[in-house]
Amino acid sequence: MLIIGAGECGARAALALRDGGYDGPVTLVGHEPHLPYERPPLSKDAMVSETEPGPKLVCEQQVFADRRIDCVTGARAISIDRATRSVALADGRTLTYDKLLLATGAMPRQLSLPGADGSRCAYLRTHDDALRIRGAVKPGSHIAILGGGFIGLEIAASARKRGADVTVIEALPRILTRGVPEEIARIIDARHRDEGVTLACGKGVSALRETTSTIEAALSDGSSVAADLLIIGIGAVPVTDLAQKAGLAIENGIAVDDRLRTSDPDIYAAGDCCSFPLAIYGGRRVRLECWRNAQDQGALAARNLLGAGDSTTAVPWFWSDQYDLTLQIAGLPDEGKRAVRRDLSESAFILFHLANDGRLVAASGIAQGNAVAKDIRLAEMLIARGAKPDPAALAQPQVKLKSLLAA
Repeated sequence: MLIIGAGECGARAALALRDGGYDGPVTLVGHEPHLPYERPPLSKDAMVSETEPGPKLVCEQQVFADRRIDCVTGARAISIDRATRSVALADGRTLTYDKLLLATGAMPRQLSLPGADGSRCAYLRTHDDALRIRGAVKPGSHIAILGGGFIGLEIAASARKRGADVTVIEALPRILTRGVPEEIARIIDARHRDEGVTLACGKGVSALRETTSTIEAALSDGSSVAADLLIIGIGAVPVTDLAQKAGLAIENGIAVDDRLRTSDPDIYAAGDCCSFPLAIYGGRRVRLECWRNAQDQGALAARNLLGAGDSTTAVPWFWSDQYDLTLQIAGLPDEGKRAVRRDLSESAFILFHLANDGRLVAASGIAQGNAVAKDIRLAEMLIARGAKPDPAALAQPQVKLKSLLAA
């Protein structure tokens, strides 16, 4: 078994192969020098911890050794030969496989402007990226962030905790337009402003100019923002080059079926790099960039590499921590045609998103701390069952979601 991509998904798949009883060779290949590590802390703990952190490892080297998993770091795969079932590495080595899993992840979308690759521009994807940004984020520095999505806003919150001045530039009219209801986005917007973040929405960047001491972004309304560092967070694109050169089907990522098989039956793909059909949404093809999906699909891919034939059934789930606010979303809110609000307290509520036929298709919650976690988990179970709960019951916090699940 050969796994290309030593992130969360690839590492979980390697461990799950052993858990599933596979006793043959398992090789895990990653291009970074680090052992597999978790990425969510990069925009949070890695920025604000008192001492410079190391990566939060999925497991220590000894665990891989004990499980007889050959974890190859600092090696980049450059081509797949499907006829000989082999993968060529940039250092000249060739690895063979019976079954191959591609867990190549995603990479930051590049800003197509002159100067976007300059020394005062940064992207966040790796632990080394986080350390570079951390070094620039300090009291008295001014950090500009292009992109009002999750990554940009999490970095903004971390930078404010470290005492930096922060400006977030978002080309669309509001922050968090992708998958977050406006009702919740307004709360996060207000919190950032209360914390001193300048939010410049509805303004694109038209040009960049780097000086000896600053990076200056010219905005579409004629104004400009000068900063010590510009962090570009305008989304991510799946890493598909290896699969594409091998002739595998590509559709917003490496296209797989509900069992994570690519167009080659001996090659699977999982995690951020692949798009897959979700039966609970009528076979809609989606690509998910989130920690739990990487874990879930790593485990699913391992089972199916061993012949289980299991289908994808997990409901999408995502969370974001900003200051003391936690946002959790289960399902796909854009599938909903109406929303029902349940107030849990003065500062916590959930929006239940219903399809035209009454099915619960998503739930979006926000609170201080973890106050919505239990109800979001129950909503996730309702979504998985295709439940059509009474909207009036959803709106009443005294009606327990567990009772709706039992019904």
